[in-house]
Formats: sequence, C-alpha cells, structure tokens
Amino acid sequence: MALALIIDDEVDLCRLMQMTLKKMGIETKVAYDYATGISHLQAYNFDFCLTDLKLPDGTGLDIVKFISKNYAKTPVAVITAHGSMDLAIEALKLGAFDFVNKPLELSRLRQLVENALKVAENANKLNCKEVYDPFSSRLIGQSNAIAQLKTTIQKLARSQAPVFLWGESGTGKEVVAKLIHDLSPRCSANFVPVNCGAIPSELMESEFFGHKKGSFTGATADKEGLFQQANGGTLFLDEVADLPISMQVKLLRAIQEKKIRPIGSTQEIAVDVRLLSATHKNLAKLVETGEFRQDLYYRINVIEVKLPSLNERRDDILLLANHFIALIADDWGLSQPPTLSNEAAVQLANHHFAGNVRELRNILERAITLADGNVIEANHLNLPLSAANVSPDTPRIHEIQKTHEITETPNQSVLSIPSQPSAPKVTPLAEPKSIANSPINTFYSSNLFASGYKVKPNIQFAPTPIQSTHEALTLNAPTAGINAPNLAQPSAEEDQLPEEGLEEYLMNQERKVIITALNCSGWNRTQAAKLLNTTFRSLRYRMKKLGIDNDSDIHSDSDSDED
Repeated sequence: MALALIIDDEVDLCRLMQMTLKKMGIETKVAYDYATGISHLQAYNFDFCLTDLKLPDGTGLDIVKFISKNYAKTPVAVITAHGSMDLAIEALKLGAFDFVNKPLELSRLRQLVENALKVAENANKLNCKEVYDPFSSRLIGQSNAIAQLKTTIQKLARSQAPVFLWGESGTGKEVVAKLIHDLSPRCSANFVPVNCGAIPSELMESEFFGHKKGSFTGATADKEGLFQQANGGTLFLDEVADLPISMQVKLLRAIQEKKIRPIGSTQEIAVDVRLLSATHKNLAKLVETGEFRQDLYYRINVIEVKLPSLNERRDDILLLANHFIALIADDWGLSQPPTLSNEAAVQLANHHFAGNVRELRNILERAITLADGNVIEANHLNLPLSAANVSPDTPRIHEIQKTHEITETPNQSVLSIPSQPSAPKVTPLAEPKSIANSPINTFYSSNLFASGYKVKPNIQFAPTPIQSTHEALTLNAPTAGINAPNLAQPSAEEDQLPEEGLEEYLMNQERKVIITALNCSGWNRTQAAKLLNTTFRSLRYRMKKLGIDNDSDIHSDSDSDED
C-alpha cells in the first residue's frame, strides 16, 4: 500500500485529505509544521508528499528543496492559496512536480495523487534500462550535449511544470516534447501537437477552446477544442511566438485557472493539461518589443530548455546519418540500406547544417536518389564546396587556377557528337593557358560535376583543332585541387568574381552544358545522359532543379525511367 506525507497547519484540511486518500487505498502521515515534516521524511519511505506553501516554522519551498536534494525520487506537490501563483511557479522550478489551489477540489486532488503515483512508477521503469530504453531510436546521439539533454528530459518528465523548448529550426523540439510526454505519468493520455502559426487568427479561439452548435455561422455541431482533446495529457504549442496578442490573453487565463469556456457556452469546463511550448524565435526579445505578453511568457517559461544545434554536436552527425539511411531504406522498400563512402562521411561531418537534423535527412534522401549503386559517394551529397567540407590538405580554389577539358580518353571528348547548327556553344569561363611539364592533381568538384563528370587534364594545354565532322564541348574553368608550382599570376579578368554569386554562376554554366547535350541528342534524355557520362535519373533531377523545361517528350522516343 502506498504511503503519503501531508504537511499543512490546517487540521480540518489535513483530515479531509486523509479521508480522500484512504478511500483511494493510500495510507498517510500528517505533519503540522516544517520540523515534524522533515522528521517524518527521515523516518519513513514515502511514495509522495503534499505540502502547504505557508507553514508556522518554515515554508513549503524549503520542503521542496529538502526533498529534491535528499529524496529526488519522491514526488512532491504544493498546496497554494488563491493569488499565490508566483510562489507555485517558483516551487515548480525548485523541483515540485505539480500544485493544487485552495479551496481544494476533491476531483483535482484525486487526479494529482494518481499522477504522483505514476511518477514513482515511471522512475522505477527508467532504472531498469535492460527492460526499457526510453530514448532508443528516438533521440540519437552520444555527445555531451545529448547526454545532458536526456538527463534533463527524465527530470522534466517527473514534473507537471510548463516547459519552454527553444532552439533553431530542425533541432527536434517536437521529438523532445513527445519524449517528455511519453516518460511522464500522462503517457496514457493524448499528446496533442499544434502549430500556432498554421491556424488562421479568426479560427484560433474555436480551435483551442471548442464551440457550441449554432454559436456562429457554420457551427453545425459541437466541437471539442485542443484543450479538451488533451485533457489528462499534454498540449504542445509549437511556434508559440506566432500567437496573436488577442489569443495570448485568453490562453493566459486557461493556463492560470485550468478552465476553458467554449464559444457559445455559458459555463467553464475544468481541464487538466500539461503545457509544453516551443519556438525558434527569441521570445525574450519579443517581450521587450511588445510582440509577446510578459505575463504569458512567465507562465509558459517556468522551465526553459535550450536544444543544441547539429553544428554543436558534430560527434552525432554520422550516427544520425546512418540512422536516417536505415529509415529511408525501410520507407522506400530498399533491399539493403546504402552506405556512406569515407569521402562522403568526411564531407557530412564537416558540413555546416543551417537546417540542422531536418537538412541532414533532406541531403541523405537526395543522395540515395542520385546514388548509382549501394554506396553514397561525396558527389551524390551535392554539398557546396567550401572551407567547411574540404580537407585541410586540399589547395584552395583562389590559390591556383588551371584550364581543363571534360575528356574521357586523351584527345577524345566525352561529348564528342555530330555537330548541329542549332547547338549553342558554351562560353569559356577563362582563357586557356599553356603550361607544359607541370604535375597536376585532379580534384573532383561536388557542384558542377556532381552528376559524374570526370575532370581530367587536357594533354596539350592549348585549344585543340575541332574536327570538321565533330564538335567537342570544352569547359574551361578554374579548378580547385591542382598542385602546379610556379604558375603565373592570374590576369585582371580572371581575378574578377561573378556578380550573381558563386552558386548562381555555377548553375548557369551547368544549365548551358545540359542544354547543349540535349540539343545535340535531339532532346533525347537517355542519349543526353550518356553523352554527359551520367545516369538518366541524375539528369532528370538536375533538369528539374535548374528549371529546364522538357516540352519535347515527342523527341524522346527512347526515353525510359532507367536509373
């Protein structure tokens, strides 16, 4: 039988709580002051504790501190008088799992006691890691930041305090919120997530609080609001900073009074909801500028959790990558999950993820689509070439420049095809230079040549004569990764940077190459892919990305969905 400790200086209230708990099959010990309460805590092993905030020789906050420090597994709830909400919030921050207002409502007291017993039960589950691993396949990572976050989640799960999750977009705020719910005593009830920015302002009150039939035009039936759907469980307000001011006032009352009034109703409905909220914006600054109410800020921000970005936990990048590859392979029905090559793994580990975990999954989905076999190479990732993802021993593009041709064998172009008058010629990016007897290390770019172009040095380092019956597509561009000593300084024209920026410049050049190949093949995409030495699937992806319209399917008699 469970054992509870009641600490309150009101004799009648203590007897009422004793009778209520006895009907629930719970034995009780009563203390009327702080000293007796501490003595009972040291003498007995309690399953939970109820304490008043104001005691003759101390405060309930002192009781909460003592229990949190010496009996961390014992849930403690505080009993507050009307108007003591700030003290109740302070108690929650110190480690109390919940609070109840005076005058006591027996239904609310019973619910609080049931939650307290579930907290103790969940704590025993978490101690049995062989039987129950709450973070398996849900919060991936072994870095210090993730280890600390897991510990914090377990502590928050024991409490009923509102939690504010703050972090960049894509850091997994909803994943953390769902874990807090699943590890809490409310896990058997609903977890209701809602994106506050996705609800039209005129429908927001109806969505949150519900409405009665006939309360407004179109209200053909009674509707439960989000608070009622989450009753007994958890309501997760994602992007809470997007709430309009008018709705913030109504939400504040619902949180503070734990009651809502549906539109068209004359009676308030009591709700028992734990509130979790999140945003990628700086809520404190919004309070300063008057875009977010300060009183609501302090109600939802009882406990703040800062989620680490993916760039702050680089040790977890490859673990997450392998996890996502397995998930994608399972979702797509692949017989075997692809694997990352060493070069691809290095690029991923050094990449700056502006979109965090969401961006990582997007990159892997694209790479699996573009991969020719069961190995994901670096060029399949299509990451921008920058100092962040180039190994330290790789020469920088501004240090050295060299003229190259796209070739497959010496003196034979990959795009060696019958010349057509309508085929546009690609404008060289730089004038070719003649450099003899210079050692050259070829670098495979992950941008312009991501689809499989092999960049090899031209043997003659000078424009070769074009045969009368064939036209060679030559791309002259500065190429990184060439180790050639004693090169002449670049001319003024070569030293100029493109006005439109590197990414747009490279995309324009890639677009010209693809259009040339399509024109030369009569817009037969399969043949054009062969001319470009890439796969049909990769060519189709690039045409879509570059906005190259394919209005000439009638010219693609032999096009097929080959990979």
